[in-house]
Amino acid sequence: MIPDLAIRRQLLRRKPLQSFQDDAEQGGLRRTVGLFQLTMIGIGATIGTGIFFVLDSAVPEAGPAVIISFVIGAITAALTAFCYAELASAVPVSGSSYSYAYATLGEFAAYAVGWCLLLEYAVSGAAIAVSWGQYLNDLTQRLFGFQMPAAISAPPGAGGYLNLPGAVLVLLCCLLLVRGTKESAVANTVMVLVKLAVLTLFVVLGASGFHSSNLHPFAPLGMAGIGTAASTVFFSFIGLDAVSTAGEEVKNPRRTLPLAIICALVVVTAVYVLVALVGIGAQPWTAFSGQEAGLSTILAKVTGSSWPGALLSAGAVLSIVSVVLVVLYGQSRILYTMGRDGMLPSLFHRVHPRSGAPVAGTVTVGLVVAALAAVVPLDVLADLTSMGTLVAFAVVSAGVLVLRRTAPDLPRGFKVPGYPVVPVLSVAFCGYLLYKLPTPTYLLFAGWMALALVVYLLYSRHHSRLQFTDSEPDLELQV
Repeated sequence: MIPDLAIRRQLLRRKPLQSFQDDAEQGGLRRTVGLFQLTMIGIGATIGTGIFFVLDSAVPEAGPAVIISFVIGAITAALTAFCYAELASAVPVSGSSYSYAYATLGEFAAYAVGWCLLLEYAVSGAAIAVSWGQYLNDLTQRLFGFQMPAAISAPPGAGGYLNLPGAVLVLLCCLLLVRGTKESAVANTVMVLVKLAVLTLFVVLGASGFHSSNLHPFAPLGMAGIGTAASTVFFSFIGLDAVSTAGEEVKNPRRTLPLAIICALVVVTAVYVLVALVGIGAQPWTAFSGQEAGLSTILAKVTGSSWPGALLSAGAVLSIVSVVLVVLYGQSRILYTMGRDGMLPSLFHRVHPRSGAPVAGTVTVGLVVAALAAVVPLDVLADLTSMGTLVAFAVVSAGVLVLRRTAPDLPRGFKVPGYPVVPVLSVAFCGYLLYKLPTPTYLLFAGWMALALVVYLLYSRHHSRLQFTDSEPDLELQV
């Protein structure tokens, strides 16, 4: 009984909130990011996935009703965004939902969420990088009349064998991140502004070819198709999570973090719905199936000219770079925080004295994501991303409920409106989208979590900082 009790104490021990604050003040990361740049990080991590890639695969699943799928995804993201905003303002540190779970649900729950986040970021970064090659080929074809061979540029399993452009993109973003957070944030801001300008051009020009007849039948595959497409497009909203990974590099984090999360959500949702509506209105929904670089193709059809499509492809090439950049940034910060807590080797917690960047974690992330982008099929990557994202989002929402009960007087820069209905609905929506994911995704996810359990039992629970600072942790929540 004693060993069982000891293990139970380890699994349920919580990291005190004061420890988070002390870590942030004594950490090696530098506070160089303001509200505008942080909002651009959120936008940069989302727009590009849902528009430049997912639309081509989600429309065949739901037809014109994919617009409703985006709305469902946006509602789920909004419910969760409020929860993220509250926890980010209460626990303004790096690590995102991993840190929030450590403060509310206990060590093992936090550890499991951390592995979900690592899966989410690695897989989504690879999925986005794979789609980059399609737009790069479209751009070179429109401008110079040639393309890279499909064997090295198409998604693995869809005509490609080794996705070289995706791997190269990941490594280039990794090199930029190693130079430092400030430089990376500035580069990301420029790319996001270009991205928004290009998508505005698509909406304006694409609207001229809008035909309401393309919206009929609106839901040819019924509610089942809408739900399936909603699960597919949901990984487009992981940028909200990326904002919260910057907790220790943001100026005035209690105010800046919640504002950036909400501002990013509003901009992203508006762009997604507008572009999806214009794209579907400009061509029959059946034309999206198997269509590469779909938005560029739509503009070429509508305008009868090649330059709008070339411009959009150029914008897509640049904007997808910003998504990969932010995804790699977020994952390296999660590794940084887990390394500091002893959940992973301390190597990931070390920062370069000049750049202030966690170089080891960044390089590790870059190599793993580049390998995934090179060899793993695209549809597998997208569904795995949704799985990791939804689990992390549900934990954050549950964390709000726990922290309101256990630390009601904790200073918060933002509080969830409609509490407790909003966090409960957030958990319910996440559960619904998880239910719609295919069985193979569950099997892959189970394998990933089994690996996480092995690492925890053999390494993490013995190296946890709480193992040495709190030898007799109370089973009740300590804040």
